[in-house]
Amino acid sequence: MKLLLDANLPPQSAKRLQDLYPNSLHLRNLTMSSASDTEIWAFAKREGFVIVSKDSDFYNRSILLGYPPKVIWLKLGNCSVAGLERVLRDNVERIETFESDTTSAFLILM
Repeated sequence: MKLLLDANLPPQSAKRLQDLYPNSLHLRNLTMSSASDTEIWAFAKREGFVIVSKDSDFYNRSILLGYPPKVIWLKLGNCSVAGLERVLRDNVERIETFESDTTSAFLILM
């Protein structure tokens, strides 16, 4: 499973989560930090990424457009890098189930 971390998430997290989510990237790794949501959506869809964001933008888009790509919305408020990574690590089974579920477009983690 490949996660595409939105610009609002720490860039180092993609590398630090490689053991659970191989080939995951941050938008900064792709020089897409200033890309539009439409461009990010198209890239994730084309390349098979699950978008992870703290903003509701991609969640809202998934309601309108369905998937792919799938979206994980992290409703965490302000938190440390370690706290964010812990949520993604602690929910790995839930995220794997979500990715393989053919009826779910988004997953909200709090």
